[in-house]
Amino acid sequence: MARAIVHMDLDTFFVSCERLTNSGLNGIPLIIGGGERGVVASCSYEARTFGVRSAMPIKMALRLCPQAKVMKGDMELYSKLSHAVTEVIEEKAPVMEKASIDEFYLDITGMDKFYGSYTWTNELAQSVTKETGLPISFALSVNKTVSKIATGEGKPKGNLEIPENMVKPFLNPLSIKKIPMVGDATFQLLSRIGIRNIQTLSEMPADVLQQMIGKNGIELWKKANGIDHNPVEPYTERKSISTEHTFLQDTIDIEKLKRVLQGMVEKLAFQLRSEGWLTSTVVIKIRYANFDTETKQCRVQYTSADHILIKNVTDLFSKLYQRRMRLRLIGIRFSGLVRGTYQINMFEDTEEMMSLYQAMDRMKTRYGFDAVMRGGGATFKPNNKDEILKRKK
Repeated sequence: MARAIVHMDLDTFFVSCERLTNSGLNGIPLIIGGGERGVVASCSYEARTFGVRSAMPIKMALRLCPQAKVMKGDMELYSKLSHAVTEVIEEKAPVMEKASIDEFYLDITGMDKFYGSYTWTNELAQSVTKETGLPISFALSVNKTVSKIATGEGKPKGNLEIPENMVKPFLNPLSIKKIPMVGDATFQLLSRIGIRNIQTLSEMPADVLQQMIGKNGIELWKKANGIDHNPVEPYTERKSISTEHTFLQDTIDIEKLKRVLQGMVEKLAFQLRSEGWLTSTVVIKIRYANFDTETKQCRVQYTSADHILIKNVTDLFSKLYQRRMRLRLIGIRFSGLVRGTYQINMFEDTEEMMSLYQAMDRMKTRYGFDAVMRGGGATFKPNNKDEILKRKK
């Protein structure tokens, strides 16, 4: 029996959230992002007609569409509305995976025996819009890859169904850029040898593709041929990630403590970005030599950026550590997690800052966490009592 996999995507989510709270923004070119040196986090369809796209520098976007209104993002609002949508879908869907703050996969295999799968999905989408006020698009197909591509092709408000016998005819004429795992570098590499549409890519020998682009070659070939056996993973929301450092000898060295804290933040922030999380609450814990334990926390705008989190952790530590006794343990916890990426969160940072984080993360992923670190945290060497605690509901 062919699987029935739905991909649901909230249309121009950030823009829709802002318009929900301010109807005066309806119908105008709208850009959500940072200042002049920032980038576009999201934009309305009115802005897209001028060539504005996500991740584009704001300066370039305003050259293309000078009449656009630029607004700073409100992750608190976006998270709240994303949670509301999640509740509507989770209540009705048999299996739901929350892929990001505005994307969902559903496995409704077998439902057509009792109720038309497309009709059921369409009614669910209508329920989301009715209960939250947010527009949502969807596509129904045999796997996650095809349904995700189809959602993009059907936007806005063009909900598609791609049955098993239509997968290849649907995919073949599309650009290889439509495949989720094809970035600019892979597109340029394949374009140089004349591979620009999915059909040409699907007909290429899989082993040759693997030699060209490495271990992801086989997976890319499968996706081009409409093959994707990845399951829809039931949604569980992580509450927090944390790490603790127990000193081999109790210490009162403030500078040493701050260096260790910085290294701990770097490690956790990299984990946040790698797993696609943003945090809204920072908690710091200290344990004195007499085993007295104290904690302090603060709220932050949703982020996964080292420099923001380091500042908040350092400030908290300065406020918390007042007794001037030796410490045996320090710990950090990031909680209030939501799905999101560094790019959509950094409404005020520059394109250069974002590029730096991306470059550092690539090096850490390829060569290990210690391959590149901030100067202050470079002296942090985890001991055998360090641990990262992952708590789930």
